[in-house]
Amino acid sequence: MKKLWLMFTLLMLSGCGIRTLDPHSGTARDQAFLIYFSFAIMVVVMVIVFALMIRFVWKYRQTAKNKDDLPEEINGNKRLETAWTLIPVVLLTILAIPTVAITYDLSPTTTTDTEGAIHVQVTGERWNWTFEYANGKQADNVVLPVGETVVFHLNSNDVIHSFWIPELGGKQDVIPGKEILFEVTPDEKGSFIGKCAEFCGLDHANMRFDANIVSAEAYQAWLEKE
Repeated sequence: MKKLWLMFTLLMLSGCGIRTLDPHSGTARDQAFLIYFSFAIMVVVMVIVFALMIRFVWKYRQTAKNKDDLPEEINGNKRLETAWTLIPVVLLTILAIPTVAITYDLSPTTTTDTEGAIHVQVTGERWNWTFEYANGKQADNVVLPVGETVVFHLNSNDVIHSFWIPELGGKQDVIPGKEILFEVTPDEKGSFIGKCAEFCGLDHANMRFDANIVSAEAYQAWLEKE
């Protein structure tokens, strides 16, 4: 039993340092909302199901008084059957509307008409990331100004990778031979962990980088620094 608790604790701690539910951009905030929203619906359903289960187990338990009773045969109940058919449909519809809207709005594209955005060329290859800015500056870590829209141009030189900065946005596949654009707008300063979120070979775990969100002045100074 102690080993099971130890394994459970290690499993819970294995995600520490990558905080998907600590959003620092509009993109990540919308995605976190969907997670919280769907979780809330699941909790409501779970509470109702468990409450009904406990009620029926207690109500229809065998006692000395009813142990010889023969239960009445029931062939159907149209009200109950209608209810347990319509309720899941209603819940799924409630969940589907914001999910489809947000997913459609945040989906990456192959073209962009974002004017005034900062464009960063991102190249994934085993086993590192390279970030190239419009002025030709290259870096192993990404530096971005707070409050500015950023368009990542995602490319791969070898296999399929997955670009992921949990606090700024969800995972996005990086596919060889196909440039994919992924847009985010960081709204808080800080330093966050980025990584490849799709197993791509022996040193997959080493494909990590830092995403530093700084002031506009600090970003410009870094960009111009040789």
